[in-house]
Amino acid sequence: MSIKDNANDWATHQIQARQRMHDSGGKPGVASMDQLAGKTGRQILEGMMSGELPHPHMNETLDFDLMEVGDGHAVFQGVPHLRYYNPMGTVHGGWYSTLLDSALGCAVQSKLPAGRAYTTAELSINIVRAASHKTGPLRAVANVIHSGKQIATAEAKILDAEGRLYAHATTTCFVFDVMGPTR
Repeated sequence: MSIKDNANDWATHQIQARQRMHDSGGKPGVASMDQLAGKTGRQILEGMMSGELPHPHMNETLDFDLMEVGDGHAVFQGVPHLRYYNPMGTVHGGWYSTLLDSALGCAVQSKLPAGRAYTTAELSINIVRAASHKTGPLRAVANVIHSGKQIATAEAKILDAEGRLYAHATTTCFVFDVMGPTR
């Protein structure tokens, strides 16, 4: 398989994933507490991927999608379009950061039982290669390192279809009980 075929396969997989989600009624939004009640973190993520639950508006704004979720594992894919450029003519560091933070957070979320949530407490990234609109799709592949009662840590890499590294990151997340609706 050539480099172009690999990148084209990734692009096709992202189009298909987004289409499956939309065909099942998936749309951007924020899930209600009732929709999330009793679901594990992984079930919530799978619900977003299947279209059963709304997905973040940000996914469409930044043209990236959750492609895969497993136990302590998440993969996001995005396309670094011209609209994400900085004044220097390359993809803005905030795009890398958001793609990595999304993958890292979802990897952590996939480990959480029902009634628990997380928030990013620390994010550290290193950009090692510039991306452009010619790069093609990039994937942020994240894995949990530690999942404790109050703290979880994870690491991720942004790679292209040929396995070239563009950025890597670590996170520390604060894990907490979800508060139910106040009455």
